[in-house]
Amino acid sequence: MDNRQRTGYLVIAVVIGQVILISAQVNGRSGASILESVTFGTLTEVQRFVTSGVVGLRDVWTGYVQLRDVRKENAVLRQDVASLELRLQEERAFARRARSLEQLLDLREVVELRTVGARIIAADATPWFRTITVDRGSGDGVRSDLAVIAPKGVVGRVVGLPGVRASKVQLLIDRNAAAGALIERTRAAGVVVGSDDETALRMEYVSNLEEVHMGDAVITSGIDGIYPKGFVIGSVGAVWRGSGLYKVIRVDPVVDFTQLEDVLIVMTDETLTPIGGGGG
Repeated sequence: MDNRQRTGYLVIAVVIGQVILISAQVNGRSGASILESVTFGTLTEVQRFVTSGVVGLRDVWTGYVQLRDVRKENAVLRQDVASLELRLQEERAFARRARSLEQLLDLREVVELRTVGARIIAADATPWFRTITVDRGSGDGVRSDLAVIAPKGVVGRVVGLPGVRASKVQLLIDRNAAAGALIERTRAAGVVVGSDDETALRMEYVSNLEEVHMGDAVITSGIDGIYPKGFVIGSVGAVWRGSGLYKVIRVDPVVDFTQLEDVLIVMTDETLTPIGGGGG
């Protein structure tokens, strides 16, 4: 750096110093010096900037804290809703169970036979054998070939050798099952058997000369020595004249086998009081 540059810088420094000194001595309209005004204004803007930043950070933090609180509250609410839904399902299950037991009690009052209530504890899932397991066995006096009924109608029969505390029941919709039956209106006799369709039964050996209408009630005849007479099996869902001597009849079972929870096992072979008006 040469002498001229040094001299120039020195002059500039002296001028700036004089301006500062003059600003410190000259008062503005407010009575404060210009230097004080400028310094105050600058500091004020700095404070305003800092304050805005602090307020913004505080708002962001407050929002974050509140958001965390809201998330916690939502988690608690979701848990409460799940608990309430579970409790509602339990209450509905208890209500269904109570209705099922009430229907069984009503059924026991209208039949003249000694029966024992049983609860279904398992079901066979294979399509070839449709059976259920109930929680009554030889210890309760249960033996093979006892009829099993429900409030709406025939369920099936006990098969095999019962255990002490459990028995297997062959459902009437099993394709190997059969029951002596009558068309209630005309007393036309035949045999109801299971089919490959788990939602339907067949009634065989009903003469083409017999009068059978759709909707006719089908009841047990009692001739098989298993199912007492007069108990409802189902209703005629379809009927047409067969190619041989007998009609082709589809029977829709009155019992919904997918909804069974409780049943009654008939403990004697005496006559049942007809359910739904089917005696005689």
